[in-house]
Amino acid sequence: MRQKTEAYIQLPNRSDHNCFGCSSANAAGLQMTFYANEAAVYSKITVPDHLCGWNNLVHGGVLTTIMDEIMSWSAIYLLKRVAMTKSISVDFLKPVQVGNPLKAEGTVLDKNGKHEAIMRGRIYNKEEICCAKATATFAVFSPAVAKRMNITDGKQLEWFEKIFELK
Repeated sequence: MRQKTEAYIQLPNRSDHNCFGCSSANAAGLQMTFYANEAAVYSKITVPDHLCGWNNLVHGGVLTTIMDEIMSWSAIYLLKRVAMTKSISVDFLKPVQVGNPLKAEGTVLDKNGKHEAIMRGRIYNKEEICCAKATATFAVFSPAVAKRMNITDGKQLEWFEKIFELK
């Protein structure tokens, strides 16, 4: 069932995989959930203590993962395509403490033809200050191409198609 929050709809997540970013089945992961409108996808997250770097700061690799995940889900939902990261550039702007609420937001910056998209990701702290930002190039595929290239299987394609049908 979809829920609405702040004029966004909740995107359905799968529990039958072990993704570090979004799987609810991965106890050591981030367990991100996603909300979307026509312009952006976002996730509210509190990074747990076990993912700190030093001095209770969130590890930069974890912040990068959050932005990669939000940009990927943005490409999936906003472009209605299966998406895979090709490259990512990250800027860390402010320290982020574990245990504090964060908001990640992803948007589409540009589309390069049928098979490539430029995405933007941001992480904001509870004061709504941008603490990290990223841009990434994603390879994007139609479900048919993703299946032909063996990127995804039939069960996964059914899930993607549910996401593509949401409005």
